Amino acid sequence: MKKNILFGFAACGAMLLSANVAKAQEAVVIEEATFTEVADCTDQYYSEKGSNWFIQLGAGMELPMVDCYKAGPKGQNDGKRGITAAYGVGFGKWFNPYFAWRFGVQGAAYHWDANNAYQKAKFVNANFDLMWDMFNSLGSVDADRFFSIVPYVGVGATYSWDFNHAYVPINNGYRKDRVWQIPVSVGLQLRFRLSKYVDFFAEGRFQAYGDTFDGIAYGSESIDMNLTAMGGLTFKLGGKSFKSFNPCAYIGYINQLNGQINDLRGELSNCSSRLAAAEAQLPCPEIVAVECPDASAPLMSTVRFTINSAKISSMEMVNVYNIAQWMKANPDANVVIKGYADKDTGTAAYNLKLSERRAQNVYNVLTKEYGIPADRLSIKAEGSASQIYDTNNWNRIVIFSQD
Repeated sequence: MKKNILFGFAACGAMLLSANVAKAQEAVVIEEATFTEVADCTDQYYSEKGSNWFIQLGAGMELPMVDCYKAGPKGQNDGKRGITAAYGVGFGKWFNPYFAWRFGVQGAAYHWDANNAYQKAKFVNANFDLMWDMFNSLGSVDADRFFSIVPYVGVGATYSWDFNHAYVPINNGYRKDRVWQIPVSVGLQLRFRLSKYVDFFAEGRFQAYGDTFDGIAYGSESIDMNLTAMGGLTFKLGGKSFKSFNPCAYIGYINQLNGQINDLRGELSNCSSRLAAAEAQLPCPEIVAVECPDASAPLMSTVRFTINSAKISSMEMVNVYNIAQWMKANPDANVVIKGYADKDTGTAAYNLKLSERRAQNVYNVLTKEYGIPADRLSIKAEGSASQIYDTNNWNRIVIFSQD
């Protein structure tokens, strides 16, 4: 029977390897050529180095599933296993919304009947677990979800001691005073969100040991096990949140820049043609200055934002820097900072305020970090009333234009 339970553990552990990610194809147009490449256009989530750490404190009960024998009237096995209190502590980190690691320690006293005698011992166990959030993996990612199911598998080390040795020695008198074991375990945790910083959890763990976990080596193929049920609190240090990015978010932006470059090339080509035509005229006409576009300083930089956010990411800060450098190189130019929001998220009134905050944050960086005079900048909140792009997500943006 114990062997069958072990095979069940292995099947449960295989659940952690069953996540699949859908792939999508994205067409990228660069000038006049079209390339089709396989790209994962879903949002990619990650955890920053100092975020999503947690500490767990729990208490519950444990039941040893060990050699348990007490001869009855007809020699049958009617020995008893005792349920005792167990306590645990652990810490770990979610390194993305789907997987976490946890190091935990638990300890308890346990007792059982063997060879017509009451047996008892103590143990302490340390485990390293790999945890899997089923709902985030199989559905949408939600750091504020109230209820989650988290299976896990683990390996550890267990030290047992303080055996009372009240039994008659078995297997030619062999017995141990202290036992070291390396158990494997599988478990299931139910998690309930109480607040941004605290969760309640309830979990059960099966652990499989060699035959001497209880200090008794009985038979040649027996396996000892331990069942623990525990509940407690998880303290999320700094809350639980994840950063995300979309690998395809900049494809439209790149296409826009390519279009602007091609327009500038066309204007330069037309300018060269007009100059050549003027030079070919006889007699030579009065030289007229032909104004050519300045191809070196178009206001092509934009600053993109994530949904419902006015924070400038480190990736977008380079675009603010480019505008600052351009303004320093063109001291007579004034710039309008225009903020936008996508129309499919939030109300028009909310989006107007959000676009204003986005423009204001860009204004603050230009003036405070790069020393651009405030009188050369102005802010305009466009909200979601007008949309720059047909793709909704691309309109979470700040653009620049000359005043």
